[in-house]
Amino acid sequence: MKIKFYLFLIGLFFSVFVTAQSGYQLAVLKYNGGGDYYANPTSLPNLVSFYNQTFKTNISTKTPYVEVGSPALFQYPFIHMTGHGNVVFSAAEARNLRTYLLGGGFLHIDDNYGMDQFIRTELKKVFPDYELVELPFNHPIFNQHFKFNGLPKIHEHDNKRPQAFAIIVDGRIVCLYTFETDLGDGWEDLNVHNDSKTKHIEALQMGCNILMYAFMN
Repeated sequence: MKIKFYLFLIGLFFSVFVTAQSGYQLAVLKYNGGGDYYANPTSLPNLVSFYNQTFKTNISTKTPYVEVGSPALFQYPFIHMTGHGNVVFSAAEARNLRTYLLGGGFLHIDDNYGMDQFIRTELKKVFPDYELVELPFNHPIFNQHFKFNGLPKIHEHDNKRPQAFAIIVDGRIVCLYTFETDLGDGWEDLNVHNDSKTKHIEALQMGCNILMYAFMN
């Protein structure tokens, strides 16, 4: 019964994905452990609005929170995750997330400064046999509609270079982890972090590349 239920959910996911430009929704991952999954509330809606304006699409700007262990996860082709602190996936949550990703879903994790030491451990629960690998500057994700030489640096934090890591299964990126860039802060309303207009646009453009790559691969 459980297997049939998951197959139904995966079928539902693909029916949503096929109608990609017809008003479907993206979502933000809600997780346990005490980390602020709700950080940057204007980020994803702003990115969706910019994507819609750029590509004349009509993705919904309503971006709900979805729990990592919920069957509702399969309703969204793209899930964004952020935060500053601790992340904990239960065994059941890790299985649910793995099923979602292997079924065609895409998870983008953006470290909002402080998540790194926790998320790496939890991702091993999801994919114990796979490692995060760093994407080279010439990877196609940086050369979709907008051209970048690697990730843009939006916030300095520890003054380290921005890095894009991925979990790749059968040649497909199922999880993208962006580190030391703070794209999510860059997507937020300008008055939240007082970012320059240039940094704001850079972040949104890179976000568009990520969305486009996720939708087309």
